[in-house]
Amino acid sequence: MIRWSRVNELRDEVGPDDFKEVVDLFLEEVEEVIERLRADTNRSQLEQDLHFLKGSALNLGFSAFSDLCQDGERLSAAGQADSVDLAAIVTGYDRSKVCFFDGMREHLAA
Repeated sequence: MIRWSRVNELRDEVGPDDFKEVVDLFLEEVEEVIERLRADTNRSQLEQDLHFLKGSALNLGFSAFSDLCQDGERLSAAGQADSVDLAAIVTGYDRSKVCFFDGMREHLAA
């Protein structure tokens, strides 16, 4: 679900002090888009939203969530935005976030 090698790599790139800031920024930006997906009122920019989420997720090692976003992005690009399972994407994000924070101490100490 989480690619810990990427998380460690990012932490090494930005340094431990700035890593928390990067995580906070990631969560802030991603949560904005997730709230739009939760509301599911307008799918006109769904492809762009999922593309953004996919890239952000890859950057922080949220691999399973990124895969869900990529699948939804492909459907949207093919004109099938209405068939994208937004609930699965939101649930994937929620689960990834829990897994990330539960595993932070264990995996980043290694």
